[in-house]
Amino acid sequence: MGRYQSNWQDTGYVLELFGKKLSTARRHYREFVKKGIPEGRKPDLVGGGLVRSLGGWARVRELRDKGNRSKGDERILGNGTFVESILSQSQEQLEQKYLYHSKGYDYGWLIEKVAAILHIKKEEIARSGRYPRRVEARSILCYWASRKLGMSTVSLSKRLHISQPAVSQSIRRGERIVVEKKLSLME
Repeated sequence: MGRYQSNWQDTGYVLELFGKKLSTARRHYREFVKKGIPEGRKPDLVGGGLVRSLGGWARVRELRDKGNRSKGDERILGNGTFVESILSQSQEQLEQKYLYHSKGYDYGWLIEKVAAILHIKKEEIARSGRYPRRVEARSILCYWASRKLGMSTVSLSKRLHISQPAVSQSIRRGERIVVEKKLSLME
Protein backbone atom coordinates (compact mmCIF):
# COMPACT_ATOMS: atom_id res chain seq x y z
CA MET A 1 0.00 0.00 0.00
CA GLY A 2 1.24 3.46 -0.83
CA ARG A 3 3.52 2.33 -3.65
CA TYR A 4 1.40 3.68 -6.52
CA GLN A 5 -0.58 6.88 -6.77
CA SER A 6 -4.29 6.82 -7.56
CA ASN A 7 -6.10 10.13 -7.45
CA TRP A 8 -9.14 8.49 -5.82
CA GLN A 9 -7.22 6.77 -3.02
CA ASP A 10 -5.59 8.48 -0.04
CA THR A 11 -3.06 5.82 0.96
CA GLY A 12 -0.92 8.40 2.77
CA TYR A 13 -3.72 9.15 5.20
CA VAL A 14 -4.36 5.46 5.88
CA LEU A 15 -0.67 4.61 6.30
CA GLU A 16 -0.17 7.51 8.71
CA LEU A 17 -2.61 5.73 11.02
CA PHE A 18 -0.18 2.81 11.25
CA GLY A 19 3.15 4.57 11.72
CA LYS A 20 5.31 7.56 10.89
CA LYS A 21 7.93 5.68 8.88
CA LEU A 22 6.60 4.27 5.57
CA SER A 23 8.12 0.78 5.93
CA THR A 24 6.84 0.48 9.51
CA ALA A 25 3.38 1.72 8.51
CA ARG A 26 3.16 -0.84 5.70
CA ARG A 27 4.21 -3.65 8.04
CA HIS A 28 1.65 -2.63 10.68
CA TYR A 29 -1.05 -2.29 8.01
CA ARG A 30 -0.31 -5.82 6.75
CA GLU A 31 -0.49 -7.14 10.33
CA PHE A 32 -3.79 -5.33 10.85
CA VAL A 33 -5.26 -6.90 7.73
CA LYS A 34 -3.96 -10.38 8.68
CA LYS A 35 -5.59 -10.12 12.11
CA GLY A 36 -8.94 -9.36 10.49
CA ILE A 37 -8.94 -12.26 8.03
CA PRO A 38 -9.98 -14.94 10.58
CA GLU A 39 -13.01 -12.82 11.52
CA GLY A 40 -14.49 -13.58 8.10
CA ARG A 41 -17.24 -11.58 6.45
CA LYS A 42 -18.91 -8.93 8.57
CA PRO A 43 -22.48 -8.06 7.59
CA ASP A 44 -21.97 -4.39 8.40
CA LEU A 45 -19.01 -4.24 6.01
CA VAL A 46 -20.45 -6.35 3.19
CA GLY A 47 -21.88 -4.61 0.18
CA GLY A 48 -21.19 -1.07 -0.68
CA GLY A 49 -22.19 1.48 -3.17
CA LEU A 50 -24.86 4.03 -2.63
CA VAL A 51 -26.69 2.51 0.34
CA ARG A 52 -23.55 2.28 2.47
CA SER A 53 -22.27 5.68 1.29
CA LEU A 54 -25.48 7.40 2.32
CA GLY A 55 -25.61 5.71 5.73
CA GLY A 56 -28.05 2.85 5.24
CA TRP A 57 -31.50 2.20 3.81
CA ALA A 58 -33.26 4.58 6.21
CA ARG A 59 -31.19 7.50 4.89
CA VAL A 60 -31.81 6.42 1.27
CA ARG A 61 -35.60 6.39 1.86
CA GLU A 62 -35.41 9.75 3.62
CA LEU A 63 -33.55 11.36 0.71
CA ARG A 64 -35.85 9.71 -1.84
CA ASP A 65 -38.91 11.05 -0.02
CA LYS A 66 -37.38 14.55 -0.27
CA GLY A 67 -36.93 14.08 -4.02
CA ASN A 68 -33.16 13.56 -3.92
CA ARG A 69 -32.11 10.70 -6.14
CA SER A 70 -28.55 9.50 -6.53
CA LYS A 71 -26.93 7.19 -9.02
CA GLY A 72 -25.73 4.02 -7.33
CA ASP A 73 -23.75 0.92 -8.25
CA GLU A 74 -22.99 -1.74 -5.68
CA ARG A 75 -19.51 -2.24 -7.16
CA ILE A 76 -18.51 1.37 -6.42
CA LEU A 77 -18.39 2.87 -2.95
CA GLY A 78 -19.02 6.60 -3.12
CA ASN A 79 -21.69 9.26 -3.46
CA GLY A 80 -23.88 9.60 -6.55
CA THR A 81 -21.65 12.18 -8.24
CA PHE A 82 -18.56 10.01 -7.80
CA VAL A 83 -20.39 6.90 -9.05
CA GLU A 84 -21.65 8.78 -12.11
CA SER A 85 -18.15 10.07 -12.94
CA ILE A 86 -16.62 6.57 -12.66
CA LEU A 87 -19.35 5.00 -14.79
CA SER A 88 -19.00 7.79 -17.36
CA GLN A 89 -15.23 7.29 -17.60
CA SER A 90 -15.74 3.55 -17.94
CA GLN A 91 -18.31 4.03 -20.70
CA GLU A 92 -16.00 6.41 -22.60
CA GLN A 93 -13.14 3.92 -22.42
CA LEU A 94 -15.38 1.12 -23.64
CA GLU A 95 -16.67 3.20 -26.56
CA GLN A 96 -13.13 4.23 -27.49
CA LYS A 97 -11.96 0.60 -27.39
CA TYR A 98 -14.75 -0.48 -29.73
CA LEU A 99 -14.05 2.45 -32.05
CA TYR A 100 -10.43 1.34 -32.42
CA HIS A 101 -11.45 -2.28 -32.99
CA SER A 102 -14.12 -1.32 -35.53
CA LYS A 103 -11.50 0.58 -37.54
CA GLY A 104 -9.25 -2.50 -37.52
CA TYR A 105 -6.70 -0.98 -35.16
CA ASP A 106 -4.92 -3.79 -33.38
CA TYR A 107 -1.60 -4.60 -31.73
CA GLY A 108 0.25 -4.67 -35.08
CA TRP A 109 -1.14 -1.28 -36.04
CA LEU A 110 -0.19 0.09 -32.64
CA ILE A 111 3.44 -1.06 -32.91
CA GLU A 112 3.71 0.68 -36.28
CA LYS A 113 2.13 3.83 -34.85
CA VAL A 114 4.53 3.96 -31.86
CA ALA A 115 7.50 3.27 -34.16
CA ALA A 116 6.46 6.12 -36.47
CA ILE A 117 5.94 8.59 -33.62
CA LEU A 118 9.33 7.80 -32.04
CA HIS A 119 11.21 7.30 -35.33
CA ILE A 120 12.31 3.81 -34.36
CA LYS A 121 12.09 0.49 -36.23
CA LYS A 122 9.07 -1.53 -35.14
CA GLU A 123 11.27 -4.62 -34.67
CA GLU A 124 13.32 -2.62 -32.16
CA ILE A 125 10.33 -2.14 -29.83
CA ALA A 126 9.85 -5.83 -29.05
CA ARG A 127 13.55 -6.65 -28.68
CA SER A 128 14.85 -7.30 -25.20
CA GLY A 129 17.10 -4.83 -23.46
CA ARG A 130 16.79 -1.73 -21.35
CA TYR A 131 18.00 0.80 -23.84
CA PRO A 132 16.25 4.13 -23.20
CA ARG A 133 14.59 4.36 -26.65
CA ARG A 134 13.27 0.78 -26.41
CA VAL A 135 12.03 1.29 -22.86
CA GLU A 136 10.27 4.49 -23.91
CA ALA A 137 8.70 2.84 -26.96
CA ARG A 138 7.61 -0.27 -25.03
CA SER A 139 6.18 1.90 -22.27
CA ILE A 140 4.07 3.93 -24.68
CA LEU A 141 3.05 0.75 -26.49
CA CYS A 142 1.99 -0.93 -23.22
CA TYR A 143 0.07 2.13 -22.08
CA TRP A 144 -1.88 2.55 -25.31
CA ALA A 145 -2.40 -1.20 -25.80
CA SER A 146 -3.81 -1.50 -22.31
CA ARG A 147 -5.84 1.70 -22.09
CA LYS A 148 -6.91 2.22 -25.70
CA LEU A 149 -7.16 -1.31 -27.09
CA GLY A 150 -8.08 -3.02 -23.82
CA MET A 151 -5.29 -5.60 -23.97
CA SER A 152 -4.44 -7.40 -20.74
CA THR A 153 -1.05 -7.18 -19.06
CA VAL A 154 -0.72 -10.96 -19.42
CA SER A 155 -1.26 -10.77 -23.18
CA LEU A 156 1.26 -7.93 -23.48
CA SER A 157 3.82 -9.77 -21.37
CA LYS A 158 3.63 -12.77 -23.73
CA ARG A 159 3.94 -10.62 -26.84
CA LEU A 160 6.86 -8.57 -25.50
CA HIS A 161 8.57 -11.43 -23.62
CA ILE A 162 8.67 -9.50 -20.37
CA SER A 163 7.06 -10.23 -17.02
CA GLN A 164 3.53 -9.13 -16.21
CA PRO A 165 4.76 -6.80 -13.42
CA ALA A 166 7.18 -5.25 -15.94
CA VAL A 167 4.21 -4.56 -18.22
CA SER A 168 2.33 -2.91 -15.34
CA GLN A 169 5.33 -0.68 -14.65
CA SER A 170 5.61 0.10 -18.36
CA ILE A 171 1.96 1.16 -18.46
CA ARG A 172 2.50 3.65 -15.62
CA ARG A 173 5.72 4.91 -17.20
CA GLY A 174 4.01 5.12 -20.60
CA GLU A 175 1.21 7.23 -19.18
CA ARG A 176 3.75 9.71 -17.79
CA ILE A 177 5.60 9.84 -21.12
CA VAL A 178 2.40 10.37 -23.13
CA VAL A 179 1.32 13.20 -20.83
CA GLU A 180 4.77 14.86 -20.66
CA LYS A 181 5.37 14.69 -24.42
CA LYS A 182 1.71 15.41 -25.23
CA LEU A 183 1.53 12.38 -27.55
CA SER A 184 -1.70 11.44 -29.20
CA LEU A 185 -2.65 8.10 -30.67
CA MET A 186 -5.03 9.73 -33.11
CA GLU A 187 -4.15 12.87 -35.02
